[in-house]
Amino acid sequence: MPLPKYIVRLTAEERAQLDNLIRTGKRAACVLIHARILLKADVGAGGPSWDDGRIAEALECGASTVYRVRQAFVEEGLMAALLRKKPTGRQYRKLDGAQEAQLIALACGAPPDGRRRWTLRLLADRLVELDVVESISPECVRMTLKKTHSSPGCESSG
Repeated sequence: MPLPKYIVRLTAEERAQLDNLIRTGKRAACVLIHARILLKADVGAGGPSWDDGRIAEALECGASTVYRVRQAFVEEGLMAALLRKKPTGRQYRKLDGAQEAQLIALACGAPPDGRRRWTLRLLADRLVELDVVESISPECVRMTLKKTHSSPGCESSG
């Protein structure tokens, strides 16, 4: 099934704004390329109405870039088509300073009975048992210990 075609029709004001943007050249390269894509894709009066393949070849970018810029223009407007999207989610720290200190103290302490050393899963499970956190993944434990230059499995971590 072919992808839907997003038709770019620029107003005279939008075209002038894009021309001015390209002429000054004082923006990020990706913004300038997106502006050029919109100008070449314009099917309005005076627009060249190039197809995606021709635009991609002329501007040395991917056809998917051309498609996404067209789509952003039609669905969200000129500024959305020019500018990159902001990251959707911020990764917040799972452990605060006190919780990190408890993890490090635990990792530096004696391992559980029958074990030679701590594993990341054991550390994560113990933090939950001790009500330090409600839940935590072994990967989060690994990243925290890596950040603190501490290694739970190393005989000499100093």
